[in-house]
Amino acid sequence: MDPNSPQPIKIAILAMGGEGGGVLADWIVDMAEHAGHIAQTTSVAGVAQRTGATIYYLELFPRAAAEAAGAEPVLALIPTPGDVDVLLASELMEAGRAVQRGLVTPDRTTLIASTHRVYAIAEKTAMSDGRADAPQIEAACAAAAQRFVRFDMEQVSGRHGSVISAVLFGALCGSGVLPFDRETFEETIRRGGVGIQASLAAFTEGAARAAGDVPPEAAPEDAAKPVPATHPNVQLQALLQRLHTQFPPAQHAMLAEGLRRLVDYQDTAYAGLYLDRLQALVAHGHETLTGEAARHLALWMSYEDTVRVADLKTRATRFERVRDEVKLAPDQLLQIHEFMHPRLQEICETLPARLGRWLMNSGAPRRLVERFTAQGRVVQTSSLGGFLLLYGLAGLRRFRRGSLRYGQENARIEAWLQAVHTAARSDPALALEIVRCQRLVKGYSDTHERGVRNFERLMAAAQRLAGRADAATALARLREAALADEHGKALDSAWAAAAL
Repeated sequence: MDPNSPQPIKIAILAMGGEGGGVLADWIVDMAEHAGHIAQTTSVAGVAQRTGATIYYLELFPRAAAEAAGAEPVLALIPTPGDVDVLLASELMEAGRAVQRGLVTPDRTTLIASTHRVYAIAEKTAMSDGRADAPQIEAACAAAAQRFVRFDMEQVSGRHGSVISAVLFGALCGSGVLPFDRETFEETIRRGGVGIQASLAAFTEGAARAAGDVPPEAAPEDAAKPVPATHPNVQLQALLQRLHTQFPPAQHAMLAEGLRRLVDYQDTAYAGLYLDRLQALVAHGHETLTGEAARHLALWMSYEDTVRVADLKTRATRFERVRDEVKLAPDQLLQIHEFMHPRLQEICETLPARLGRWLMNSGAPRRLVERFTAQGRVVQTSSLGGFLLLYGLAGLRRFRRGSLRYGQENARIEAWLQAVHTAARSDPALALEIVRCQRLVKGYSDTHERGVRNFERLMAAAQRLAGRADAATALARLREAALADEHGKALDSAWAAAAL
């Protein structure tokens, strides 16, 4: 091939469903054809929502060059590693995936990507914190690309009521990597005929940011705001006074968040129990221990049960969030369908303790309930009937303290706190690691059961480790092993290594 002959411009787009990746590809094709180029596009669809993105691949070739050569160009159907000129990614992890595939190279590729994150399935289902390190991904992308254009495009699209494809199109224009002027880009959007004004507004800001005409937005400050000492609600006022008078100032922000969470979850009396439990830990004089306990105790006391799930699914803020996410137009109707599959155990745990235990151990009644719930059901929460069903279930919050699940969780919490108190008297480092073992107790259904089993196993290990010089580090290793895999093989290996 003659290196001086015209070459196709090769563009890859990685976008998730609903982000307008297909529209972006169509815009580029339409723009190129109106500007005298031959354009070809293909796509390979991703699967299962967030486990993969659709890859759109385009090649553009000057029509005049083809006519001069007297032959149509042969254009490829898929991107080849090391042979992509421009790569557009609608999310940071997708940019990282492109780097992994070798589609981004420092000798030729301009990488244009949004820096926001939409967590992958593997990140969400990890037993520990499975989130990828965003700064590390950005650094890898910057090292791999000839030029890396990035900013939070989701934020820009939301500000203008558009979709991220319009911002990417603007960033593509602002980067100056294609041989088309701005008017050609804008005319392409106008020819589309749908959402023109919103798309042009998002395009304009995207182009300005890519060109460096708009300064980067300042990162949010990490400093916690002072916790107010007063509140118009008398009961909340009493809790805030306790917070300010009985706990160190460094812990006020975490404690205030715990109070907010538990009042929202149950009521002020329940939040008062939270402070009672933490105040007992303050007596040991270890601020780090109390601070860690404040976070983990709030999480455990707001455990997920069927009542909590129903409450969250019927809140007005949730319907507003869904409307914003799908960008619902004023003349459109929204339907929300929830797949509900409660097991017999979840049903029993929602009932009063005595009734729940009876049903769990019964014969025919248990089999009848299991048959009714075997397949699960779809509940349309946007309909009156579906909404009232879940709203009524959420109303059982006032009876939560009498439920079987509350009794079980409360007993585990009290035993955990007692283990912390016992260890704190002689080995504060071990007590801190016992507090952190709460990370295992989370989720629902099989995930929750597995976590509780591992948690109880670690509590037994803490008793055996007490008095050993390496007790804290040994328990920390066991905890990380328990979080490493759901099958427990890593924990078994760590257990053997700890000589327990």
